[in-house]
Amino acid sequence: MMILFVWGRLRYDIVAILALLAALALGVVKPADAFSGFSDDIVIIVGSALVLSGAVQRSGIIERVLATLAHRVTRVRSQLLLLTATVGFASALVKNIGALAMMMPAAFSMAKRSNASPSVFLMPMSFASLLGGLITLVGTSPNIIVSRVREDMTGQPFGMFDYAPVGLTLTIVGLIFLRFAYRLQSRQRTAPATMGQALDVASYVTEVRVGAGSSAIGSELGKLLERYEGDVSLAALLRSGLRTVPLPDIKLREDDILILGGAPDVLERVIAGDELELVGQDKHDGDDIGVIEAVVNIDSPLVGETVGHLNLRERMGVNLIAVSRRGERLDRRLARITLAAGDLLLLQGRLDRMPDRLGELGVLPLAERALRLGSPRKWLLPVAILVAAMVATAMGWVPVAVAFFAGAGLVVATGALPVRDAYSHIEWPILIMLGALIPVSDSLRTSGVTELIGTWLSHTAATLPPWGAVALILAAAMAVTPFLNNAATVLVMAPIAVTFAGDLHYRPEAFLMATAVGAGCDFLTPIGHQCNTLVMGPGGYRFGDYARLGAPLSLLVLVIATPLILWVWPVR
Repeated sequence: MMILFVWGRLRYDIVAILALLAALALGVVKPADAFSGFSDDIVIIVGSALVLSGAVQRSGIIERVLATLAHRVTRVRSQLLLLTATVGFASALVKNIGALAMMMPAAFSMAKRSNASPSVFLMPMSFASLLGGLITLVGTSPNIIVSRVREDMTGQPFGMFDYAPVGLTLTIVGLIFLRFAYRLQSRQRTAPATMGQALDVASYVTEVRVGAGSSAIGSELGKLLERYEGDVSLAALLRSGLRTVPLPDIKLREDDILILGGAPDVLERVIAGDELELVGQDKHDGDDIGVIEAVVNIDSPLVGETVGHLNLRERMGVNLIAVSRRGERLDRRLARITLAAGDLLLLQGRLDRMPDRLGELGVLPLAERALRLGSPRKWLLPVAILVAAMVATAMGWVPVAVAFFAGAGLVVATGALPVRDAYSHIEWPILIMLGALIPVSDSLRTSGVTELIGTWLSHTAATLPPWGAVALILAAAMAVTPFLNNAATVLVMAPIAVTFAGDLHYRPEAFLMATAVGAGCDFLTPIGHQCNTLVMGPGGYRFGDYARLGAPLSLLVLVIATPLILWVWPVR
């Protein structure tokens, strides 16, 4: 199993399934216990945590808080600290890859504003997300697994914030290190041009209405645009159906219509941030409604027709909510725009019917991009549900699995996260791997393998002081996790660490904590953790680039974490 994990030609969930089948065939795992892993609480906790993370990510609350600070931060080092700190502390509440993905657009925006390469920000952000995941029980999968192992061994799991003293200190130290050591990265790295850049899709035009509950009512037009630092432009202002001179000091009124231009993510931020309404959008936010980006084909029946004349909503159940045209600044109402071949459209409608509609309209869908324009978001509800779940577990009112399963159900039931999106946020390969590896991992204990390896390690460490023994386990986990999935590393290493501690007559908590920290800190390769893989393409990094910044950070974690773990979790 270890060889197949390292080989990497088979995906980790397939390797886990093969390992379970081999254990069954050899009689190491009994048929009655083969699927016990899928009923384990850890599968429910990890799956539920992913759903809650997706709901918080979709709410945009972290982006909204960052947006209020971004315009005050202009220097690269300060921007780097802001981005890494935001990602790091967000990763304590949101799955670290979700926090990183949520903040990457902000990194690109800041890099453009500072005339810097995004690679300056992306790798430090990835490392910060890994460190931040160490702060709480649900920050990263290894913490949950280690908690379960402790419960099996001692009858008491780790609590929600038992990781905080070690994880929070490492995060703060890591942020300070990244703030000054980011220059260790290669400065020559630039990402290849994306399809979006090639098609120049940066400037859509859309219509928004100042609704009754909008926070923009009474705001001066100039100040509203200043909040978005030139990322959005105003093409026209219509009041009572008539064009009005868009003077900076004019105050917005209810039912004013603004024709805005900008990138989809910026337009979405403006609409959500000031509670504006897309003109003509379907306000139904069910699971079957989505937004597709498409280009008008040369033989499309849309060519030469105005948007208003097409009447797409009544005829076909499709809303055209934004248009982009390369080389031309559109400043007319959507209904009056005459479409041409090559125009880019944002179409909203039922996703199950969209393929047929696209064919009838003669438009081609672009490569899938995450577009939330036209999808209303609930800002505080997901955060409130997550906080309630964390408090319930921290106070010991309900088990972790029950609290997070209830939280996941509530964010779906309340509409904070559509059912379709909830299922898409669950990383099924991780759950399959966990379910298959739990009985295999347990067989290491029941067959005496963990005692064998743990005893060998204990003989090796017999002459070492306690800090040397903890450092040995921490270094071993850090060495293994670049080649294995971090969850698989914990499933293999945690039982060994407990046996190791027992042979040395030490309490197991420090060694389990060292295993969790080591498994969560892969700073050496782009393949050991999804966060590192996520930034590799956009940052234009090469395989060896990670060790330039990651090796000193790994050494720093080893030096800081060892005495810190022993201070918080004494071995005697």
